Amino acid sequence: MNTKDIADIRKRFKLDTDLLKIAEIYNVYIQGESTEIFHEENRSFSLLDREQQELFLNNFKKVLGGKLDQKLFEVKFQPQEEGQADHTQRLLYEGLEAKEVDEWKENMQRIALKMVEETPYEKDMVVTFIRGTYFKTMKRQQDETEIDMRDEVFTTPFILCSMNQTELPKSSLVFDFVGKEFKSNVLVDPVIKLASPIGGFLFPSFTDNAADVNHIVYASGKVNKPDYRFIENVLNGDEIMTAEEDKVVFEEIVKAVIGEEVNSRTLAGLYDEINLMLEVEKEAEKEDAETPVLDTVEVTRVLKASGAKDISPEKVERAFQQVVEDKNYEIKASHVVPSYTSKSIKINTKVAEIKISPQDLRYVKGVNYNGKRCILIEVEEDAMIEGFKLLEEEQLD
Repeated sequence: MNTKDIADIRKRFKLDTDLLKIAEIYNVYIQGESTEIFHEENRSFSLLDREQQELFLNNFKKVLGGKLDQKLFEVKFQPQEEGQADHTQRLLYEGLEAKEVDEWKENMQRIALKMVEETPYEKDMVVTFIRGTYFKTMKRQQDETEIDMRDEVFTTPFILCSMNQTELPKSSLVFDFVGKEFKSNVLVDPVIKLASPIGGFLFPSFTDNAADVNHIVYASGKVNKPDYRFIENVLNGDEIMTAEEDKVVFEEIVKAVIGEEVNSRTLAGLYDEINLMLEVEKEAEKEDAETPVLDTVEVTRVLKASGAKDISPEKVERAFQQVVEDKNYEIKASHVVPSYTSKSIKINTKVAEIKISPQDLRYVKGVNYNGKRCILIEVEEDAMIEGFKLLEEEQLD
């Protein structure tokens, strides 16, 4: 899945739409530190009152919120072993295809039990499963109307899971108009925190507008902090890399090729080349083409184009093997540039931390001034410090 795919299905989670229909909703309540289900309830989503429907729909949008490879991860299922009846891919596929509601519910219950049997949660938790159908309209041609678009749609059955913790409401002081007195208001019913899910997933993934049952979209509760044990043991998924981890891998590979010392011109050229790849990526998303990646060939090309010396394909392949033990490893170009994981590059010194955009690195130089190591930043306008204009003091040689 790409960003556009996720954005499209996410915006369909709203009341009274004909492009996403939810059939069943299955809620499981699990008490903290327990490995058993305390309560379960399966209902037709259409039978919920509108307020409950809206609360859940907003929750499902939250599950699919965030950027790919930071909060959302496309995970490939591990191969199923012969006779492995509790493999999550099988449970989800059979649940998706189940004609009887009881069969769908039983499969979702087994997944919920896998969650708590793997790691009992400290707080009470509600796991919600929905089964529905997502309709994606064809691209509109210039001579087509909105009605024409809906003549042809991609139809995909799906299952979405949301995991939400609960909390007890805080006691408060209220005024009783009937008894004309102040009294404490103590509520004992736990509140389900639908606004902040701690995890979830969408099955199947979508590739080229077609269902991909070999992948699942996992949603993490926090940015760049996926639950690896959950992915491996509950979802039965392969290992993943976050955007943050991929960026570190790229930096280590570059260091292994050119060393840990680099001038600002080379670094600026490096980011310029990768930013050009990202411009291609924007067009790729429009045309549903593949996202550009940095493999050994592209890393070799980018380093040469940036002005780095003594670069060879063999040297780059050895660096890949040294850092990730796989010379066929691919890094998404969007993971590498600071604009994806942050808006600026940090220059760290003992005196100060300087933040600068990647494209302005060419104006930064390391110099020796009067026997002292300094950072020189070329500027075209006045430098301001807390509203004061900085005066020029001495001319550098």
